[in-house]
Amino acid sequence: MAERVQPISLSTLGGAAVVALLLVLTLGTLGAVAWRAEEVSALSNNDWSAVRFNLWQAALSAVLSAVCAIPVARALARRQFRGRGVLLTILGAPFILPVIVAVLGLLAVYGRSGIISDMLIWAGLEPISIYGWHGVVLAHVFFNLPLATRLILQGWLSIPAERFRLAQSLGFTSRDIMRHLEWPMLREVLPGVVMVIFLICTTSFAVALALGGGPKATTIELAIYQAFRFDFDLSKAALLGLVQFAICALLALASLGISVPSGQGAGLDRVVPRNDGSVVIDTIAIGVVALFLITPLAMIVAKGVPGLFELNLGILGAAWRSVWVAVASAILTIVMALALALLSRKWGRGVEAVGYLSVAASPLVIGTGLFILTYRWIDPVLLALPVTVVVNAAMSLPFTLRALSPALRQVEDDYGRLASSLNLSGWARLRIVLLPRLRRPLGFGAGLAAALSMGDLGVITLFADPTRATLPLTLYNLMTAYRMDQAFAAALVLLALSLTLFWLFDRGGRVDADV
Repeated sequence: MAERVQPISLSTLGGAAVVALLLVLTLGTLGAVAWRAEEVSALSNNDWSAVRFNLWQAALSAVLSAVCAIPVARALARRQFRGRGVLLTILGAPFILPVIVAVLGLLAVYGRSGIISDMLIWAGLEPISIYGWHGVVLAHVFFNLPLATRLILQGWLSIPAERFRLAQSLGFTSRDIMRHLEWPMLREVLPGVVMVIFLICTTSFAVALALGGGPKATTIELAIYQAFRFDFDLSKAALLGLVQFAICALLALASLGISVPSGQGAGLDRVVPRNDGSVVIDTIAIGVVALFLITPLAMIVAKGVPGLFELNLGILGAAWRSVWVAVASAILTIVMALALALLSRKWGRGVEAVGYLSVAASPLVIGTGLFILTYRWIDPVLLALPVTVVVNAAMSLPFTLRALSPALRQVEDDYGRLASSLNLSGWARLRIVLLPRLRRPLGFGAGLAAALSMGDLGVITLFADPTRATLPLTLYNLMTAYRMDQAFAAALVLLALSLTLFWLFDRGGRVDADV
């Protein structure tokens, strides 16, 4: 009997639409900028110096972030204590902070007039300076250490609890557990973590603008900004954007073949209390990192509280616009990530690689390209918020996809044959088999996307009407007007909203699954 031709599924169409959208946002906008360039110019020695510095600082920042995150993630995975969930949320705050606000917090701690310099002066020593390459690396570690910790922690929690129970019954030491259970997981997780952070640092703009600059600390993104803002050299901007895109795309593709499957197998989704390892070492690891991350946040709070009563009603409108943009961006990010992850199961991991293209592209090039593509037919101001939702979702997609794809592959490897034998497909397979076991990465991804969108100050600056600005843009305007008391107060409001959205989305997939 001949088999009936299977129709194209809705998930396939959705995944193909996401692929097309990402190609337009990345390659399409880059092509639009290059098309409008009047002439082709070669890169100067300063431009190539920016490329070399960009690669060096991104590699150093990524390695330091991942290495420092390993003992913290391990301690959080094997220690249960009161306030652990709150600590996990707070530790995620640096990554979801608006960059310029976090830089203010770092300056309040590590700047020449910061608390550390004040203590050094009191001790008769010279104050320290945060400006230069070391300030750029310090800021990148501050931002990305929490992300690395959460991603590595997801890998630790993916190890079936029954493996640790068996290890306890066999009398495994902490070193034995690391060798046989934890190191195989790290071989699978670490390459992706380092790659994602490397790409973030490669496309970083505000950090280099605030703490770097000069011939010895200029990144590619800062060089693109200078070509746009000061020279309006679209040719150089497009060429630098192409170099940055090529570097990041090649590394993203290479990373897909680096990770080694851990082969841990399936479990019964139960939690087994652990008591291996040194409590003192775990406490020190959590305490040091918590102090490093929380102190700048505390400075923002201390400087922001006095100005809360001076905020005008316009802040409420800007906050509301930021909230609904963030929620819409989070929902779109989850839909796009699920569509790509499901499509990659059918068409191969090359589809998944498309999801990482957005982090390889320059947001400045994307914004300029969208302006070039749309300004002839429609007022870009009318598209400000919808375009911001789409671009923010695309920029958040790689982080969500990095957390979701390994979990989806593991679920399909463990339960795929059983689901197929029961004739579970389509929505039934997604609802019964996949979604319950993807709760953690989906919640984390949605929370991360919402928080990042809340603090975005990228494409909105190219499109927005000042009367319909988001909260980050309003904050930027306060800073440029030197109204620092209100700026710190607005930053505190933005921080509170970002953490609240992250917590609300992440709660459904909280990493401590016993809650």
